[in-house]
Amino acid sequence: MTYLLFVFGFVLLIKGADFLVEGASSIAKKYKLSDMVIGLTIISFGTSMPELLVNLMASFGGSSELAIGNVFGSNIANILLILGISAIIFPLPINKSTYFSEIPFSLIATLLVGFLANASLLIDNRESLMLSQIDGAIMLVFFVLFLGYIIVVSRQEESQVQEEITMLPMGKSTLFVVGGIIALFFGGKWVVDGAVDMAHYFNLSESFIGLTVVAVGTSLPELVTSAVAAYKKKTDIAVGNVVGSNIFNLLWILGLSAVIKPLPFDVVSNEDILMIIASSTLLIFAVVVGKRTVIERWEGVLFLIAYIAYTWFLIQRG
Repeated sequence: MTYLLFVFGFVLLIKGADFLVEGASSIAKKYKLSDMVIGLTIISFGTSMPELLVNLMASFGGSSELAIGNVFGSNIANILLILGISAIIFPLPINKSTYFSEIPFSLIATLLVGFLANASLLIDNRESLMLSQIDGAIMLVFFVLFLGYIIVVSRQEESQVQEEITMLPMGKSTLFVVGGIIALFFGGKWVVDGAVDMAHYFNLSESFIGLTVVAVGTSLPELVTSAVAAYKKKTDIAVGNVVGSNIFNLLWILGLSAVIKPLPFDVVSNEDILMIIASSTLLIFAVVVGKRTVIERWEGVLFLIAYIAYTWFLIQRG
């Protein structure tokens, strides 16, 4: 039953986020908010709710390894798995703002998290590695700076953040919002409970389950969306969306989780931070190589091979 609820929990997370975004967007539209503002706030934050709910549930349940593994694993899967599969379907163009600003910013965010988590090593105290509430607040400050950058860019490229928002009756919109929140709560709880139980049953670390099963599960909406967009050859901002999602995961989700409850940090997670850096570097490499700023099909294959190799490494690590 626990594993059935684990699978069903992912469905609730994904559909709950959809319902919450659709209902809240409709209410915001009714009160005359622009599509751009709704896209940058409700929709952007709403699509991060599955990862956020899993992290909060894991954190409050004392499963910090699962919470951190979920964020790190999602970021690695976003680049290597999602962009890899999408590029194999159809080559992905990369906007100038993405490789000049967003990819470097995501690298800075990764280095920031790594530095904050390992700050106590400076005083040779390996037993108390953690992301404290102060660390979380620092990450949220950087997240606000990133939001400011997004607002400036979106004003210059407003057509790229337009969303098709359906106007619903107020009663239905409210029902969607309430139903979405309830689905997210139970979905997050069942996913975390199932992940912890799975880790214990198969004698695996919670970090491993978070980095693989949970990370890929919470990234399924992005995977499906990117793959379908690539198939339909609508790939204008696919890479930018993935990189932006990674920054959201590191600074918003991990930052807010740490502010609510400090997250103990295992030194072995530094290997996963290095993998995020390596993935971002591989993405930059894909831009530099060749005459076009495009992730070609063969580079997508390289991304996918790298993800499979990393998963094999995690299995060996346990």
